[in-house]
Amino acid sequence: MSRDDAYLLDMLRFAQEVLEFSRGVTREFYLADQEKRRSIERSLELVGEAARRISRPFREEHPEILWKDIIGQRSVLAHDYGDISDVRVWETATERIPNLVRVLEQLVPREEKA
Repeated sequence: MSRDDAYLLDMLRFAQEVLEFSRGVTREFYLADQEKRRSIERSLELVGEAARRISRPFREEHPEILWKDIIGQRSVLAHDYGDISDVRVWETATERIPNLVRVLEQLVPREEKA
């Protein structure tokens, strides 16, 4: 497995965690529940950390993934925690992550998903 494949698999697994943590949760519950917010934030941070480690050539070959946005959000979550918008995190988790999972499922080698 290449380094990029390993980081893609990490991205996929952490993005799937976001889906799992947000499944059946309303926006109102998410905003009111600190534990739920932190678990989703942490998984999004890890998606961004794995994305940051993927080679530049691979990222350039796959503009369908919003690398800059993913890595930028990771930076905010990791370093600028005072600037975290709970609403924006929720929107990312529920509106962008499902599509990211679909794209990553196509990019991760089949034998690595098992």
